[in-house]
Order: sequence, then structure tokens, then C-alpha cells
Amino acid sequence: MPVLVCGSLAFDTITTFPGRFAQQILPEQVHILNVSFLVPTMRREFGGCAGNIAYTLKALGGEPVVAAALGNDGEPYLQRLSALGIDSSCVRVEADSYTAQAMIITDTDNNQITAFHPGAMQQAHLIDVPERDDLALAIVAPDGREAMLRHAAQLHERGIPFMFDPGQGLPMFDGEALRGFIEQASWVAVNDYEARMLCERMGESLEQLSRRPHLRGVIVTLGAQGCELWQQGERTLVPGVPAERVVDPTGCGDAFRGGLLYGLERGWTLQRCVELGNRMGALKIAQAGPQNHGVGRVEAQA
Repeated sequence: MPVLVCGSLAFDTITTFPGRFAQQILPEQVHILNVSFLVPTMRREFGGCAGNIAYTLKALGGEPVVAAALGNDGEPYLQRLSALGIDSSCVRVEADSYTAQAMIITDTDNNQITAFHPGAMQQAHLIDVPERDDLALAIVAPDGREAMLRHAAQLHERGIPFMFDPGQGLPMFDGEALRGFIEQASWVAVNDYEARMLCERMGESLEQLSRRPHLRGVIVTLGAQGCELWQQGERTLVPGVPAERVVDPTGCGDAFRGGLLYGLERGWTLQRCVELGNRMGALKIAQAGPQNHGVGRVEAQA
């Protein structure tokens, strides 16, 4: 059954700095920071959380429906979604804006510095959750602030279970707003840094958070170490999957979420879904760009 993917569509300009940020940024001088990084390589990729998640989900054999906004330069992205067989019926095109743009610098330790222009994403709240009876579940991924609030509320009202994935959008919300999301969501997915921020803003531990009766699980990704799975106060560590090589971390979390959604739509146990997500992250990091990794059908049977 189809899965609604609410989030951003963006063009990613990805560059590589052949050094370490830590050697270029002096902590005692950050109050007068003026740093330039020479980036010999640069490429432009299709990106954005919604596009990246949908890419992996579709590659696994899922049926993503993307709900996102594009700008007046977004026609190539619409053509790509069509070529991939991804449903773009809920994609809105804003004639007076550019598509969201991410400018990313990655160093040799896979640390990243990103500048993000939201562009058309700021109008994503004008997109309604479609009135369809066949949506199995959804994800509310990083997007415009009002879009995330509105889509979460609409999904809850219509009884569609969804995953709350605040990502880099988490700083936009205070503790009260975050509690609102979590009261409506069925799952929460964050990385370890976001988990700490979430707990601080809500004044709760992960154990306490996971004990909410309606929550089916809290997933905390730990990079190469795998992830923590919290269910009703119980913590399970799901080991990571070694990557054949480490090329580019951009979009690894989104690939992980594509695997999660694939398993959830099929009724797998949450641990099995997480294991597939770990495999997707390992496949992604071995390829440059967020939407260039191959996914064999055998992976879906893991």
C-alpha cells in the first residue's frame, strides 16, 4: 500500500574539503570566525528528505507518494520522479520561488557544514494530506515549520499512523510543540544528537518518552554503530552494518528511513525494520550523492 512521504525536495550542491574542519576552525576564535574552505570537487544532486526517502523506498519495491514543494526551477525533479515511477501528485510548484537548495561541504572525517535555502519549501503548508483510503502510513520529515505542524495534525485527524522525523528541523520547535508531534505520532526517529536535544526540550529521558502507550517505538540512529530501539522503556541496540567503503554520508539517514518505512508497511517487527534500515544506510554511504545507491530486491528479504 502507498506511503505518504511529507518533507523537502531540494537540489544538493555537494563539495569535498580535503582536510579536517577541526584543523581550520580555532575554538578560541569562533567569536570572529572567518574561514574559507578550498573545495576542489563539486557536483549537483537531487536531494531533500522526501526525495531521498522516496528513492530508497521505491527501490525496495514500496509505493511512495511525495508531498513537497518545488520552485520554478523544479521541472527536472518532476521528470526524475516520473522516471523513477514515484507518485508526485501531491507535489506543489511555486512559480515565484526557487526549489530548496542545500550547499554541503564534507571533510575527510565525514563531518559536514551545510547552508540551506528553503525556497519553495516555505509554502509546503499549502499542500493538504490527500483524502485517500489506501495510505498505509506516512512520515513527517524535515520541511517548512508550518507544513510539519499541519501535516502531522491532518494525518492524526485521519487516523493515518506516521513517523515523526524532525531532523534538522528540530530547533524550530519548543518543548510544547514537540510534545504535540509526539502525542500524534506512532514512531519517532532521530539521530543521537537530535535525541539529546529532543529530551532536553521536553524534559524527559528516552526511556520516559518511549513509555507513552500510543508510541510503537523511538529509533535513535548512531551512525556506523547502528541504532538504539526504545519500546515501552526497553532499550535494544541493533548493530550497524559495515559499509564496503565510506564515500559520502549525505542522505544516509534518509536511506535508513526508506528501509524503515518499507518494513513497517509490510507489518514487520520494528527490529527487523531497523535492521533493513541499517543495511540501506551502509549501501548509501558507499555511493556519492543521496540518490545513487542501488538496492537489490534481495535486501528487502533480509
